[in-house]
Amino acid sequence: MICGLIVGKFIGISLFSRILVALGFAKLPQGGSWRQIYGVAILAGIGFTMSLFISELAFSANENVEAAKSAILVASALAAIIGLLVIRLTNPKKQLL
Repeated sequence: MICGLIVGKFIGISLFSRILVALGFAKLPQGGSWRQIYGVAILAGIGFTMSLFISELAFSANENVEAAKSAILVASALAAIIGLLVIRLTNPKKQLL
């Protein structure tokens, strides 16, 4: 579950962005790079509200719900850390906040 939340969102956002740029429906922001897009795609794994809601609906046993909540929170924390690292490593020092 942890890997799915991080990797799934990363692949979906990155792939769809690549396709839209390749087809000419979108373009990279001026001064932006694909590495920055990848960092933002990883950060999208932070969103966990819907995952928590669906886990409540999907599992009837309380221990399964608690395990799902723990996995979702760990995945969100990992996405935040990895996304931050990717963005910090791809931005020049002068652009960092």
